[in-house]
Amino acid sequence: MGLFDFLREDIAIDLGTANTLIIHNDKVVVDAPSIVAKDRISNKIIAVGQTARQMHGKTHEDIKTIRPLKDGVIADFEASESMIREMIKSIPALQKRMIPPALRMVICIPSGITEVEKRAVKDSAQKAGAREVYLIHEPMAAAIGTGVDVQEPKGNMIIDIGGGTTEIAVLALGGIVADKSIKVAGDVFTNDIAYYMRTQHNLFIGERSSEEIKIKIGSALDELENPPEDMPVQGRDLLTGKPKQLIITYKEIAKALDKSIIRIEDAIMEALSLTPPELAADIYNSGIYMAGGGSMLRGLDKRISMKTDLPVYVAEDPLRAVVRGTGIALKNIGKYNFLMS
Repeated sequence: MGLFDFLREDIAIDLGTANTLIIHNDKVVVDAPSIVAKDRISNKIIAVGQTARQMHGKTHEDIKTIRPLKDGVIADFEASESMIREMIKSIPALQKRMIPPALRMVICIPSGITEVEKRAVKDSAQKAGAREVYLIHEPMAAAIGTGVDVQEPKGNMIIDIGGGTTEIAVLALGGIVADKSIKVAGDVFTNDIAYYMRTQHNLFIGERSSEEIKIKIGSALDELENPPEDMPVQGRDLLTGKPKQLIITYKEIAKALDKSIIRIEDAIMEALSLTPPELAADIYNSGIYMAGGGSMLRGLDKRISMKTDLPVYVAEDPLRAVVRGTGIALKNIGKYNFLMS
């Protein structure tokens, strides 16, 4: 172990549209919303992550909240770089270091990403202090984090439903054989709920309220075995302009999300139709694995299972499956040939 190794720190980052997670020394040390708040006058970043999220939708004109990633890729270069830098700074073990360490990072990216978008991720990481940057495709990281052996000569299908994209991929021998990436995921579900409340109940609700509804009573099926309790929702009445409250059931949310879920089902069927027959036989035996926050939507696994006639397994702690896989890839940099430097 040389001096450079002593000065080097390895971190794994799941740079997500909705949340960013960072692993350092096998522990998740950062789990924060991917959002920054900026002062419009001085152009300074005043808050990152949780603090910035609390300001979201409640700011005055001098403060702007930005989500630097859209559909899994960097939309605002400066904001994303500031966000990565601030989140790395907040890692407790790195704060104690006298000399800033040379960072080696593995970052996961969507499978449908362009070369330009890849460059943006690498540049952001390098500007935030990374010496070496490796990239890993999100479905690959999700599969590793779910416990799938991606190196073996066997087909596995993984569906990773994040905030900005749903990544569907068939993996074998450490590579992606067939994949489909669509921009229908958690954020679209949130917008569907807000749209439904507006059009069906004339109730105008914010993004945070829609997200809360999705988490508390969101459902992919209108018949659930253990249904969640009805939920009171507050917002502004579009007709009178007054604040008002309604009671909403999970069945209504299932109706609101139906169109988007059909789009995810169609993409899964398309990925299956692109799969070579030998691998399709493997998937028939092993089923489909699901990860990402969107896979926690009640009844979604059952609905996909009914559509594909295959068993569907949701990863344990699906929100962290991708970052877990990225962390494992970080430890196997020399061994995994699918890491892109």
